[in-house]
Amino acid sequence: MAGIELRSTAFNDHAPIPRRHARDGENVSPPLSWSGVPDDAAELLLLCEDPDAPTGTFVHWLVTGIPPADATLDAGQSPPGGQVRANGWGERGWGGPHPPAGDEAHRYFFRLYALPEPVSLPGGATADDVHRAVDAAQSASGTIVGMYQR
Repeated sequence: MAGIELRSTAFNDHAPIPRRHARDGENVSPPLSWSGVPDDAAELLLLCEDPDAPTGTFVHWLVTGIPPADATLDAGQSPPGGQVRANGWGERGWGGPHPPAGDEAHRYFFRLYALPEPVSLPGGATADDVHRAVDAAQSASGTIVGMYQR
């Protein structure tokens, strides 16, 4: 399987996410860019999840239907042309990191999937729903992990 290089100018892989992007900060989505999307991709799917959440994996951002030609996303923006879905708080769009006070730093996995055909997800899709729908169907993916502690 081919790999997508996913990166951010706000943080490096496995480095702290600036407070500006956290729910207890300005709650502005981080800038992202990527390369290496295969030619056969019909759409991209963006997922940010926290597997360290006390109630199970928590979805912070989910966008489907992103045009494969797009390769950059500015801070505070949703991918143009994509369908912004509900996060774990039941709000559409980015919901920044907000681990319980006193917890060790949580890991926030930003994943970009290239899909050869559009994906079908239920409303209020969980991280498990996304993984079931895309893990076998993807033609490529990329991941960057940010850390956050309150």
